[in-house]
Amino acid sequence: MKTIYAVVCGLLITLPGTAMASDSWYLGATVGHYILDTHAITQGDVEGSQAGIQLGRYMTDNLALEIGYAEGVGHDDLKVTSITGILWFGAESDNWRPYGLLGANAYDWETTNNLSVGHKSFYGRAIAGLGVGTMVNKNYQFRADVRGMFGDSDEEVGVQLSLNRVFGKTAVPAPAVIMPEPVVIEPPKVRTIIVRLDVKFEFNKDVILEVDGEELETIASAMRAHDDIDLVLQGHTDSLGASEYNLSLSERRAEAVKAKLSADYGIASERISTQGYGETRPIETNDTREGRQRNRRVVGEMSYSEVVLD
Repeated sequence: MKTIYAVVCGLLITLPGTAMASDSWYLGATVGHYILDTHAITQGDVEGSQAGIQLGRYMTDNLALEIGYAEGVGHDDLKVTSITGILWFGAESDNWRPYGLLGANAYDWETTNNLSVGHKSFYGRAIAGLGVGTMVNKNYQFRADVRGMFGDSDEEVGVQLSLNRVFGKTAVPAPAVIMPEPVVIEPPKVRTIIVRLDVKFEFNKDVILEVDGEELETIASAMRAHDDIDLVLQGHTDSLGASEYNLSLSERRAEAVKAKLSADYGIASERISTQGYGETRPIETNDTREGRQRNRRVVGEMSYSEVVLD
């Protein structure tokens, strides 16, 4: 028995295993301690320990059927053969799971002390018990239970510890799950188109004398086609006159272009904003008539979101 027990322990250490699952099986080593009522054989109870092996198979994820064999350690020659059903409760993800057991023990008993009044080589007991178990890692399962034996004698009790190595079809490791690289979605880039409108105003007034209709139509068409386009009209003047007055004049001129776009081209006024800069942003010199004329201008900036694909 000691040789068999050593071989089983060696197998438990060296053989590859798997996590507990349906269609898995296990090979284990056991240590138990029993208090047996042996009045039919001796004149008193016998208390002693046993070491053994067991082999089991999971019929479902929660139900296992096992057979076991153990021999007495340091006392009378007692051999125990058992067949047991193990029913697990709770979820497999629980660290510790309770279980119930139900089965039968067969004892091969031979006394070696002077209490013997006869020899009974074989008798059986029904067994039932409760225990808890845990997967130490994906290969090893530890169990501890208390069990009672019932038959034609008084109640008999015992405890048993088991260390099982679990094997089975699921021993092949599952393929590694490769997580895709996160996709970084860049926010849409905002494009701005600057359009210099050729608008002529009456000197020192915000009345439009002449405007390039094609330029306004181009802007209006784009805004009608794309609801996300907003237009900012910027008014500018030359440097003649007071700066405060020129600032106000530039704002009025930008407002005049806005009113024309709304009235003549059907663009909602809330999509058009105006800003006056007066004489602060000249593009030509104000020392010549031609330069001052170019500085009296309205500039449109159209902003819209655009997704740019690399």
